Amino acid sequence: MKGLDKLRPLILLVSGLMGAAGVALAAAASHGGDTVFLGSASTMCLAHAPVLLGLYLGHLHFRTATLAALVLGLGTIIFAGDLVSRHYLGDRLFPFAAPTGGTLMMLGWLAVAAGTFLTVRRA
Repeated sequence: MKGLDKLRPLILLVSGLMGAAGVALAAAASHGGDTVFLGSASTMCLAHAPVLLGLYLGHLHFRTATLAALVLGLGTIIFAGDLVSRHYLGDRLFPFAAPTGGTLMMLGWLAVAAGTFLTVRRA
């Protein structure tokens, strides 16, 4: 997983942007109209932003942290992006975007769980 280490700064960036987007989406969802999609997108962003930060910081403790963060981040972006697209554009981001994003999020969480068995060896 050494090649993925070059992408670690991206995880921190996505964590911060995802947290900010979650707050903005929550604010948008609270201002009336049919905002069920925005509320769900906000929830996913606000749930996963701190997880990405934790995985960014925890990469020294288990080998799957970086991979898990990248998969979770991508999945959340696709899932939330589809919900935002449905709200503002009235159409999906692309066919099967939400299930694709959801599947990636589940795979990311399974990569976190796999970290139990793939700890970093200390010299």
